Amino acid sequence: MCTRFHKAKPFFAAVFLQFGFAGMDILSKAALNKGMSNYVFVVYRHAIATIVMAPFALILDKNIRPKMTFSILGKIMLLALLEPVIDQNLYFLGMKYTTATFAAAMCNVLPAVTLVMACIFRLEKFKVRSIHSQAKLAGTVATVAGAMLMTLLKGPLIELLWTKGSSSDERQRVEMNLRHSIKGSLMITIGCFSWACFMNLQAITLRTYPAELSLSAWICLLGTAQGGIVALVMERGKAVVWSINWDTKFLAVAYTGIFCSGITYYIQGMVMKERGPVFVTAFSPLSMIIVAVLSSFIFAEQMFLGRVVGAIVIVLGLYLVIWGKKKDYKSPEIEEEAIQVKQMTEMDSNGNKQHTNYESININVSREGAVSGDKQLCDKM
Repeated sequence: MCTRFHKAKPFFAAVFLQFGFAGMDILSKAALNKGMSNYVFVVYRHAIATIVMAPFALILDKNIRPKMTFSILGKIMLLALLEPVIDQNLYFLGMKYTTATFAAAMCNVLPAVTLVMACIFRLEKFKVRSIHSQAKLAGTVATVAGAMLMTLLKGPLIELLWTKGSSSDERQRVEMNLRHSIKGSLMITIGCFSWACFMNLQAITLRTYPAELSLSAWICLLGTAQGGIVALVMERGKAVVWSINWDTKFLAVAYTGIFCSGITYYIQGMVMKERGPVFVTAFSPLSMIIVAVLSSFIFAEQMFLGRVVGAIVIVLGLYLVIWGKKKDYKSPEIEEEAIQVKQMTEMDSNGNKQHTNYESININVSREGAVSGDKQLCDKM
């Protein structure tokens, strides 16, 4: 039972993250609709994340935190620039021009970009003749195709009880403004590319700095500093944009800071060490589906048949990716290397069995196919 739970933990963690990202899209869109600056939003978000994560990192990572070097610091600074600054600012700015559902749908290009980059940096194994590698490729292509269907193909309107007769002026203005949609989609796509770079670089950094909590705290701290500089430059010293009250803006900042920055960096780092960056990003289409459903309730966004078909294609693609990754995790080559039970028999001078030693090996198979374990020897007389 414990073994099954251990194997299922990465799946539960990845799904949990997508529900959190869905909440981020909804709350962020509400805050941006109220006129909050996306640059200031990013700064406050990571400032709160730093305050929350830093104490845990100082205490819990005290014995495992490696010494900081210039190489590690450079990687962390680049991580803070890629995700907290470039990706999030472009993502939220693109969301301003479009809708929460559209932004979430565009992020489904993330698994494809991450897969290509992971193969280039040899973080992901890909064999052309391997069935599970082909499944990962087909699933990734399907998720992107489903995202494009949701974005480009509307189809007939599906009347829902809670959206029937709704006429949101802002929603109609955004959907009819093709220029804004194109501009927003380009910003979100560039942000996704930056996010994919972040995911792969985080996996690389964890090899030399395997303290997930400390790494998360450092990314949030440096992201706050770099984002603050960007916000001061882009807002040109406007003091009014920094004001925040106990309203939707504060709720969005607190939620995204604590969950979507601090906790997310930590959880995805843990999952990444075991399953790799492609596994984490493969679940991103779930967030789009959750956002589409919630947006129909909260923002009265109408549902179209094209979006439903696209969602179905995305789910099928996600299943193929998960199946391919599962076969990766249980590949025959790894199983041949793993020695689970070794029995050694010692014979006395008369040829009789004197005693038997059982050497059990607890094996942890990493995503790269490496076998490691702690050996425990017990004698049976």
